[in-house]
Amino acid sequence: MSTNQGRVALVTGAARGIGEGVARWLLNHGWRVALCDLADSQGDAVAAALGGNAMFVAMDVAEECQVESGVAAVIARFGRLDALVCNAGVASPHSGPLEDLSVAQWNQVLAINLGGPMLLAKHCAAHLRASGGAIVNMASTRASQSEPESEAYAASKGGLVALTHALAVSLGPEVRVNAVSPGWIDSRAAAQRASEPLSADDHAQHPVGRVGQVEDVAALVAWLLSAEAGFVTGQEFVTDGGMTRKMIYR
Repeated sequence: MSTNQGRVALVTGAARGIGEGVARWLLNHGWRVALCDLADSQGDAVAAALGGNAMFVAMDVAEECQVESGVAAVIARFGRLDALVCNAGVASPHSGPLEDLSVAQWNQVLAINLGGPMLLAKHCAAHLRASGGAIVNMASTRASQSEPESEAYAASKGGLVALTHALAVSLGPEVRVNAVSPGWIDSRAAAQRASEPLSADDHAQHPVGRVGQVEDVAALVAWLLSAEAGFVTGQEFVTDGGMTRKMIYR
């Protein structure tokens, strides 16, 4: 029997992309999963398709009242919480001149990408401590690599890495906290990736010639949540296929 059997993970931004991939991976390895995202029909449909061990919770991670009620709904359904994966985020505004960046846009990006994981950790901490749980924050290589016109996004993800280090100390040793920073990941559904493969030019941009896939990130997240990573906390894991050594702007 899997050592994950019956354990519960809350995954934000889980109606699509990397978040959905992480949720699917965990479910396939014995977890029960609460998929959290903004309120729309897609989240309900994804959770329904994944079966009885999955539930959908509508949540805006920048709103504390929604985070608090969402965590309560997970506990009411499953009775426990063992892991938190903070994947919800926003990249927009992106690729726009600094002069066009408004304070409202700046504040929105930081509220979602940085404030959200703080609020989630705040309201999940007691449950995670009770189960000796773990948190994985989805950061980005943009926290440490320069890219034109990405000030808000880079600042939010850099802050998230710093928050990860701080939470690992304040919540430890009972709760382990790590960050995963993907580079360019093809986050489309498996069927779309198969029917519309990336071009040779796409692959040529990567030093090893392989673009990352959702499953690459999901497997790493699952390992960080597992007992096999019981000594690992306060770390940032970069998954970019070597792109830190080869940045191309077109």
